[in-house]
Amino acid sequence: MTIPQLVMAESSPEPTRAPVPGAASLAVREAVERPRRAAKVIAVFPSSVYLQLKSGNEPRVVALVGSESVARPANAIVVPSNGRWGPFAGVREGDDGWVGDGHAEAGTLRVRVKRWWDPSPVLGPVSTSRLRQGAMQLESGLDVSSCGLAGHPGPRLLAERCAAGDLAHAVLAAEKIVGLGPGLTPSGDDVIAGLLLSLRLLGGSLDGGSRAIWLADWLGAAVTADAQTRTTSLSASLLHCAARGQAAGEAAAVLRGLAGQESLVPAVRRLMSTGRNSGPDVAWGLLAGCKATLSLCEAAASRRVTA
Repeated sequence: MTIPQLVMAESSPEPTRAPVPGAASLAVREAVERPRRAAKVIAVFPSSVYLQLKSGNEPRVVALVGSESVARPANAIVVPSNGRWGPFAGVREGDDGWVGDGHAEAGTLRVRVKRWWDPSPVLGPVSTSRLRQGAMQLESGLDVSSCGLAGHPGPRLLAERCAAGDLAHAVLAAEKIVGLGPGLTPSGDDVIAGLLLSLRLLGGSLDGGSRAIWLADWLGAAVTADAQTRTTSLSASLLHCAARGQAAGEAAAVLRGLAGQESLVPAVRRLMSTGRNSGPDVAWGLLAGCKATLSLCEAAASRRVTA
């Protein structure tokens, strides 16, 4: 009797961990709904975990983020968290995981996606006067010295070339700052991401903003073409999201503030508080994209009057 009992114990399945519910960004819907694929935990923080898929399309990094976290990236699955329960306590960098079949798993944590949220804010029609006022407010609340590339000529050159509608030189300027700076999301990438978001989303809300969208299309294609080899895997995924107009929650709030849909000042404060340099860098990019969009719209209006 002893041998059969041992065989049964060894062959019995391992108990399945009960999944926690999650709310996933539409940016990662393809990854979550496909058959499951292997992943690896590449970073662990008290309020978030980052999983890198070993194959598939971008975004190949999926963030698992606690619901109390200040930051909510565009590639996130949000899971319940509170002061008494930390969902990532049992997860370690290097742990195996997987994503697919409606779930994501990282170490001891298993998440089942129960609902979805859209990372692309709908800004609606916005007047140039409203946007110009918002840009002034954003600029007044931005501490440039806290930006990771403060004093570097690259971001300013990129902003100038975008405002002039000079795609060729804008691409050259952007390529010089991709991957530039320390951290999981280097400062140069954060600036570019904010710029792309403003060009696409504000350009889509302004009369005559088609030139800004065109610029976002081509600039986004250029910086994401080989991002996987030029910057971190997380930053490459977020650049792909930004190129599609998919924003982190705190950046989306600033864009809505610029459009007059919510109070801008608190939104800027929240964005500025995320990361050592990431928040200020994204804010700088949002401002540069906003100014470029206004400049391109004014140039288009001037051409219509002349014609």
